[in-house]
Amino acid sequence: MLTKQNKLLLILSFVFICNALLAEFIGVKIFSLEATLGMKPIKWALPNFNLTAGVLLWPVVFIMTDIINEYFGKKGVRFLSFSAVGVIGFAFLAVNFAIYLSPAEFWTGAYQNFGVVNMQNAYSAVFGQGLWIIAGSIIAFLIGQLLDVFVFQEIKKRTGEKKLWLRATGSTLVSQFIDSFVVLFIAFYLSNRMDLSTVIQIGIVNYIFKFIVAIALTPLLYLIHGVIDSYLGDSLASELKNAAKA
Repeated sequence: MLTKQNKLLLILSFVFICNALLAEFIGVKIFSLEATLGMKPIKWALPNFNLTAGVLLWPVVFIMTDIINEYFGKKGVRFLSFSAVGVIGFAFLAVNFAIYLSPAEFWTGAYQNFGVVNMQNAYSAVFGQGLWIIAGSIIAFLIGQLLDVFVFQEIKKRTGEKKLWLRATGSTLVSQFIDSFVVLFIAFYLSNRMDLSTVIQIGIVNYIFKFIVAIALTPLLYLIHGVIDSYLGDSLASELKNAAKA
């Protein structure tokens, strides 16, 4: 029979890994936030507010990282981070294997009426992200997660159980600053898909977006924290938090 803490870890793990995996796959798309919101381009220091689509889901991963860190400590986050990398790596292998399957003739041109000339080429372009993108995604993800764990625990040592917002937001802002540039530099600059100025531009915009979202999600973090404490009960919640400090 599963204990409360085991059930909690399973739920957090499912949400964490699922969103990390989806964020990796949708992150290949670069979108305009201004155009998506029906706005004209904002005249500021950077040419356009372009972001990777992965920013839609990474905030969920940030929250899960901090919650897992709070109740299961560094070991819990590290275990799930490496588990997520394993799942992501397997998913990329499976997708690339699917790309190399010979397409049925009717399927290749099945969507020409919708503007897709060749479905095989479209499928390969979207899902076949290439070694550089896979490597960049995994390396940036691991660096970001391990840095997040370290900063979170260091802040907690100095503030105790108080100021959840500080350790959660602080760890996210530090780790994602590194993550925002590492993934783009490896995946797009080293593979010659983007020049350095474009990488820096998108990296800055991505980080600004993550910065705003990290702050905006602080109330949600407290809400989830409260729900979990209520589910576990004061005694068990305190026991897990104390064990997480080790």
